[in-house]
Amino acid sequence: MNRQLTTNDTLSVASINLILFAAQQRGADADALAQAVGIQAEQLRDPDGRVLIRQVQALWREVTEATDDPNIALQLGDMINPVAIGVLAYVMMHSPTLGQAFDKLCRYQDIVCEGIRTTGKEVQSAMSGKQFMLSLQITSADIIYPEHTLNSELSIYLSVMRALTGQRIEAHEIRFAYPEPLDTKEHERVFAPARLLFDAPETVMILDAALLHLPVLNASSTLLSLVEKHAQGILSKLQTPSLSSRVKSEIITLMKGEEPALATVADRLAMGIRTLQLHLKEAGTSYQQLLDETRKELAVSHLRESALSTTDIAYLLGFAEPSVFFRSFKKWTGQTPGAYRLKPSNADFQYASLGN
Repeated sequence: MNRQLTTNDTLSVASINLILFAAQQRGADADALAQAVGIQAEQLRDPDGRVLIRQVQALWREVTEATDDPNIALQLGDMINPVAIGVLAYVMMHSPTLGQAFDKLCRYQDIVCEGIRTTGKEVQSAMSGKQFMLSLQITSADIIYPEHTLNSELSIYLSVMRALTGQRIEAHEIRFAYPEPLDTKEHERVFAPARLLFDAPETVMILDAALLHLPVLNASSTLLSLVEKHAQGILSKLQTPSLSSRVKSEIITLMKGEEPALATVADRLAMGIRTLQLHLKEAGTSYQQLLDETRKELAVSHLRESALSTTDIAYLLGFAEPSVFFRSFKKWTGQTPGAYRLKPSNADFQYASLGN
């Protein structure tokens, strides 16, 4: 089925911290990994904060290289405490039954990751009876390593189900919407005794529907009401684009060989210049800061496209002279564009285009 993929999607900081924790358990330097993809230490201290999925994809590449483990995403479920996922985990753990916990998962999925849509449905099988199919569909063009994203989601889901019910829940079958790896031993270990199928049209975990009626241990209706209110607040904010994101979107649209003017952006947002500046100040930012952030994100993306020279990139970002771009990039990253491009972990990594 054809679908319009989105860009500029985000993942929760709580989820990023899980990936970094797993990497640290394998002996990697978590701080260095975060810094390598432009994630700042202060961002990681806000559990309700957001990180661009583009950065998360880059992080997966850094993590697999640093740990020399291409299957580390499969191991997240074994390595972490499920409640560390954040507010969604608390909503699920105070739902009365596993089936209702799945309902909350599907409703509040974007809180954890905007790039995946999770849905569930019951089906009747002639051979296996009533089954529950938990489907994962990638909705973000920024996800270019689907195997890491899908493996981490599925392993964590299985771990959460077991933690919620106190039972060793097992899937009948798991279908992966990516090619079969050369070595599937880790898949078999993590998801045993489930039947595994690769190159499937969609990613699906198939369970016995009777599991939906299992009670969730220590669920509290009072706490559910409180944490779900918080979850709904986060979801509402995600579904309503912030002024900063709207400004950055306009900057990207207008950045065609010249620096987008504040007046032009304000006009496109149907605001006066002073009004826009005031609202951005109230949001703790400024037009220049958003312009710099957007240029940095685009620069990092373009530098991973070997067909573009640094002079081409300077022009695309609206810099009057390549030397101005070079100075700005070094200020942002501590490296020149050329040095950044030559870094092995960057040279062959391709971001999805920000303009799509």
